Amino acid sequence: MQGRTFIPLCVALLVTLAAAGCGPLPSVPPVSAVPSEVAGPPSPTADPSPSATAASPSPAPTPGPWDVTLADAADCPVTLPGEGPADVAPERFFGSGSSYGNGELWVGGLWPGGIIAAGPRFLEPDGSIGMKFGWWRATAGQLQIDGRRLDAPAGALRASVPEGYGTSGFQASGVSFRTEGCWQVTGRTETTSLTFVTFVILAEHSPG
Repeated sequence: MQGRTFIPLCVALLVTLAAAGCGPLPSVPPVSAVPSEVAGPPSPTADPSPSATAASPSPAPTPGPWDVTLADAADCPVTLPGEGPADVAPERFFGSGSSYGNGELWVGGLWPGGIIAAGPRFLEPDGSIGMKFGWWRATAGQLQIDGRRLDAPAGALRASVPEGYGTSGFQASGVSFRTEGCWQVTGRTETTSLTFVTFVILAEHSPG
């Protein structure tokens, strides 16, 4: 009896174990659902191109055309001033004692040696150097003034010829040199023209 009782108990135990082993398996999440922490490191991204992130070096500044020294005046064919027209009283012609002319048109107020050494009071807000010149018209005509730099590129000379001086005799004017350097200035009327050359430099660049 004991042997017979033992056999059924073993069979029942085996049946129970088999039933437990045949139960449903635990679900496994799909690969796409696996958290990234356990799915492996992300694919490395390519390093940005150095040319895309590094700033391009700025070109070295080049000296401006206004960088001159007093020694450069030796290469400028300056106009040397003299006395004004003998038949015109000096008080009627501003700059008469330091002028240049051709008999019909005169310009006065030229600087000694043909070199303008301009102090701070001659500087204009845009950096130009402003000068006043008197003109004497021996023949009738409205005055016009133009000019250019001879020794380097520069903007055109600016000139002001105020009204109220009639068509002959004295005429005031203002001239603005855009930079330092060697400048040619021409005054014109309907019948004649007069050209002079002057070297312009800031006094701070003209020691002595």
